[in-house]
Amino acid sequence: MWYSLGKWILKNRLPLLILLFIATGIMTYFASKVQLSYEFTRAIPTDNIKYQEYEQFKQRFGGDGNVLVIGLNATNYYELSTFNAFRQLQRDLKTVKGVESILSIPDAVTITKGPDGSKLVPVRIFNDTITTQAQLDSSRAVFENLPFYRGLLYNPDTKAYLTGINVNKEMMNSKARSGVVADIMQQVQKFESATGLELHASGLPFIRTTVGDLIKAEMRWFLIGSLILSAITLLLFFRSASAVIMSLLVVIMGVIWSLALMVLFGYKITLLTALIPPLIVVIGVPNCIYFLNKYHSSYRETGEKNSALVTMVGRMGIVTLFCNIAAAIGFAVFALTKSALLKEFGAVAGINIMLLFVISLIFIPAVLSYLPPPRPRELKYLDNKLLIRALEHVERWTLHHKGWVYGITLVVTAVAMVGIFRLKSEGYIVDDLPKTNKIYTDLKWFESNFKGVMPLEIMVDTKARRNINLETFQLMDEFSQYISTNPNIARPLSLVEALKFGNQAYYDGDSMSYTLPITIPSLTPLLRKADSANTGINRVVKGFIDTSQQYARISVNMKDVGSLQLPVILDSLETHAKQIFDTSAYRVQFTGATVTFLEGSRFIINGLKESVLWAFLLIALCMLYLFKSFKILVCSLIPNVVPLVITAGVMGWAGIALKPSTVLVFSVALGIAIDVTIRFLINYKQELPENGYEVEPTLIETIRHTGISIIYTSLVLIAGFVIFCFSGFGGTKALGWLTSLTLVVGTITNLVLLPVLLLLLGRRKRATPMPIGDQQPPLHQ
Repeated sequence: MWYSLGKWILKNRLPLLILLFIATGIMTYFASKVQLSYEFTRAIPTDNIKYQEYEQFKQRFGGDGNVLVIGLNATNYYELSTFNAFRQLQRDLKTVKGVESILSIPDAVTITKGPDGSKLVPVRIFNDTITTQAQLDSSRAVFENLPFYRGLLYNPDTKAYLTGINVNKEMMNSKARSGVVADIMQQVQKFESATGLELHASGLPFIRTTVGDLIKAEMRWFLIGSLILSAITLLLFFRSASAVIMSLLVVIMGVIWSLALMVLFGYKITLLTALIPPLIVVIGVPNCIYFLNKYHSSYRETGEKNSALVTMVGRMGIVTLFCNIAAAIGFAVFALTKSALLKEFGAVAGINIMLLFVISLIFIPAVLSYLPPPRPRELKYLDNKLLIRALEHVERWTLHHKGWVYGITLVVTAVAMVGIFRLKSEGYIVDDLPKTNKIYTDLKWFESNFKGVMPLEIMVDTKARRNINLETFQLMDEFSQYISTNPNIARPLSLVEALKFGNQAYYDGDSMSYTLPITIPSLTPLLRKADSANTGINRVVKGFIDTSQQYARISVNMKDVGSLQLPVILDSLETHAKQIFDTSAYRVQFTGATVTFLEGSRFIINGLKESVLWAFLLIALCMLYLFKSFKILVCSLIPNVVPLVITAGVMGWAGIALKPSTVLVFSVALGIAIDVTIRFLINYKQELPENGYEVEPTLIETIRHTGISIIYTSLVLIAGFVIFCFSGFGGTKALGWLTSLTLVVGTITNLVLLPVLLLLLGRRKRATPMPIGDQQPPLHQ
C-alpha cells in the first residue's frame, strides 16, 4: 500500500501541491484572526460546584478581580511636596480610559453629622485647599483617627501606603486591557521619575494582563527561535539549503494550520495553547529527517531518484504515521479531561500533529521530485565517523554487556523510585514566575505590608429575601474578627465595617465608638447618603449586599499561600463559620479567584495524571496492533517507562513539585519518546526476513541502519525542547529541560536496553515472520 501511495503522490504531485498551497492560504487568513484569552477560570469544568458558586457570586456582586493596587514605602509621605505629587498621580490615573474609580488617601472621606444633627454627611479629609504643612498635618490627624482605613489604605507599622484602582470589567476581559494597564503604569513611572520613590503594582488585573503579554511575546520568540534552531540543526546534518528550506516550509505550514484551527474551533491563545506552534516545529522537523534520511540512504544504494522516493514513502510512511499517532495521542489525551484549558490544548495539538503528517507526506516527496538528486556532499552525514563509533559501542554493550545494562537500569530506576516518594503536589498563583521578576517581588511586598492581594470572597446566605438584619451583622463581625487572627489574611471588609464607621461618626468621631451600632435604623441616613454620593466610602459600601438583601458579602485579601496550605486555611474558616452561623438559618460559601485557582489547579493536575494513563494505554494498543505480539509490546514499553520513572525521580530529588506545568511533561514525553521505539522496531521487523529471521544479526543491522537517524532526530527534539528553558515562566522552563532529559534517557534506553530485551525474547523463542505494512520490493523494480 505505501509503495503504491508513493507512486500515486509522485504521479499527482502538481495538483497535490496546488491544493496544499490553496488550503494553506485559506488557513493563513484564519490564523491571522487568532486572539489571546483573557479568561481566568476556564481550568474548571462548568458543572463543578465551585465554578457555579463563583459565577453566582459574580452575578450578585459583579466579580472580584477588577482592582489593581499600587503601593509604596515612604517615611515622608505626609510631607507637602510628596503628598501633592501623590495627589497629582491620583488625578492623572483618573484620566486613564478604563479607570472607573480610585480609593486612596488623598480621596479619603470622613463622616460627620449635618448642621441639624439629623443625618450623616461624607466629607473629604484632604481637600484641595491644603497649601501648608500645618493644614496637611491636621488632616492627617483626622485620617489616622479612623480605624476603617487602617490596614486598608496604610500600614502604620511599616509606613506603607496603598491605592486601589477599580478598572472597567468589560475592558479587562478584552484585548484593551493591555492598553489600560500600560497607561496606568506610564503614570506610575512618571511619578517615580519625579519623586525618586519606587511604586509597587499588583492585583489580579495587573498580574493577568502582564502574564498574558509575556505569553504572547514568548510565543513569538519561541516560534522564531525554534525555526532558527531547527534550520541550523538541519544545515549541520544535511549540508543542504534545499533540505533546510523544505523542512522549514513543512513546519511553517503546520504552525499556520495550528493557529487557524484554534480560530475555527473558537479557541484563543492560553498559557498552554501558546506552546503548540513551537511544539509543531519541534515535532515536524523529525518527520522531515525520517523521510530525508531514508531518501538519501536509498538513493546512495540505487542511484535512482524516483526509486528512492518511492522507497522513502514505502518504508517510512508507516513509521512516520505511527510516530505521529503516538505523539498525537500524547497530546490528544488531554481532551479527555474535564478542564477546558486542557481540552483545547489536547484537541488542537493532537489534530495538528496528524495534519503535519499529511503535509509532510504530500509536500516532501513532491518537492524532492522537482529537485536535482542529492550531491555526494549532502550524503556525507550518513558516514559520520563519530556516530558510527558510538553505534559500535552500542552494539558491543548490547551483545557482550547485557548484565551491565540490566544492572545499571535497575540501580538507576531504584534510585528514581526513591525520589518519586519525595514528590509533592503544590502550586501558587504566580508559581511560574521567577523569584526575581518584578511581578513576583511586588506581590511579596503587598503580602509583607498588607497581607496580600489575592481575593477570597465569603457569601453569607440568609436563605430568605430581605432577611439581613442586625443579628446577621453581629455574626459577620464575630466571624470577621476570627478571620483577622489569621496571619495570611488581611482585615475583612464588609458592610459591618461601614456600619462601624457610621457609628463612630454618630458619636462625634470617637475612635472608641468604631463598633457595631445597637440599632440599624439610627444609621439609615448614612446608608442612604452613601448610596447617592460619589465618595470613597460609597465605593466601599456598594456591592456588599445583593439587591434581594438575602446575600451579604465579606471580602478579604490574602497571601498566595499555595495549593497545600490554602485547603487547610479554608477548612479552618469553614469549620469556624459553622460554629458561629446557625446552619439552619444561614449558609456560608467560600469563593473568589483564590478558591477557583485551587480548584482549577486540582482539576488540571488530576486531569494530567489521568491523561498519562490514557496515553500509556492508547499507545500500548497502537503498538499491539502494529506488532501483533504481546511480548514485543512489553519490550517496547519498558524502554519508555524507565525514562518517565527517572524524570519523576529527578523531580523528587530536585524538589520540583507536581503542578500543571510539570505534570504535562509525562504525556508529552511519552508520546514523543515512543517514536524512537516505533522507528527501531519497525526497521527491526523489516530487516528480519533479510537475515533469515535471526535476531542477533538483525539487531546489528537495525542499529547500524537506524541509529544515525534516531540520534539525529533525538538531537533535534532535545534541542527543540531546550529552547523552552529560556522561558520566563518556571513551568515552561521545566517542560523544556525535563522533556529534554526524558528524551535523552529515552534515546539511550531504546538504543541499548531495547535490543537487549529483544535478544532475551529471541533466545526464548525463535522469531517468526511478522510483516509490517508492505515488504520492500526488489530494488530493480
